[in-house]
Amino acid sequence: RVASALAPHVSAFAVATAEEGAALRTAGIAGEILLLTPCLDMEDALRAMAYSLQPAVTSFPALRLLPAPARIQLAVNTGMNRYGFRPEEIERACREAKERGHTVTGVFSHFYAPENAAAREEQYALFVRASERVSEQFPSAVRHLSATGGILAGPKYNFDCVRSGIALYGYLPAGFEGTLPVKPAMRIYARCAQSGAFIGGGIGYAAAEREYGSVHTLRVGYGDGFFRAGGLGNEGNLCMDACVREGKLPFGRMTPVLTDAAEYAAKHNTTAYEALVNVAKKAVKRYV
Repeated sequence: RVASALAPHVSAFAVATAEEGAALRTAGIAGEILLLTPCLDMEDALRAMAYSLQPAVTSFPALRLLPAPARIQLAVNTGMNRYGFRPEEIERACREAKERGHTVTGVFSHFYAPENAAAREEQYALFVRASERVSEQFPSAVRHLSATGGILAGPKYNFDCVRSGIALYGYLPAGFEGTLPVKPAMRIYARCAQSGAFIGGGIGYAAAEREYGSVHTLRVGYGDGFFRAGGLGNEGNLCMDACVREGKLPFGRMTPVLTDAAEYAAKHNTTAYEALVNVAKKAVKRYV
């Protein structure tokens, strides 16, 4: 649903896996779809080819896995050390891609700390040199380096296109808070499954340290992707599928449990991105 809404406004989509790319194709997305992670086996590679996806090639084994001819993009490791050819390998990667009949349509990398100017400049310089080598053999290959943090760091890092990530959820990466007027795009609600008087003893998975007049239970827990320690206004730890809170609530009432992922993430020393992808996995999504 989100991709369909965005399709008129973007030049391409980027996803993590061939399964995600196939889901977009079957939903009617006809434009370019880049896989940002490499195909891991022949089934993965054939699925990418069958759905006209562009695999990211991040190493020589990943390059040799793909059936030719294919339209591919090369990832360069400029310092994140997650995926990508080392800069000095990129010419060889281009030559081998050409020998195998592939067309390199793009070259990309990723900032590991876009808020850090020194680290950003070092990666930028490496990427410029590597992308020049690609352009020599594949002149029409697009170049992209910036996700949300790179976009906000300035137009210098835009190259031919950018990959907006967490900003699409309505949040900004660390170091760029307040630089763009984004609005959180998701809220999580849960239903009240029980409400009644407190009888003493425990409160969720913890001994009650005080008396409560009444408590209610929401049908949501760590099995739904939330952290066991909670942060949902709960008393005690979350159960797998239940959250116990103080106060009365009518049976069946739908109530919000997460409206600000950044605030929730800060309570658990993590990022809004981790919280968002975890809690959204099992949620029934309603689009407005």
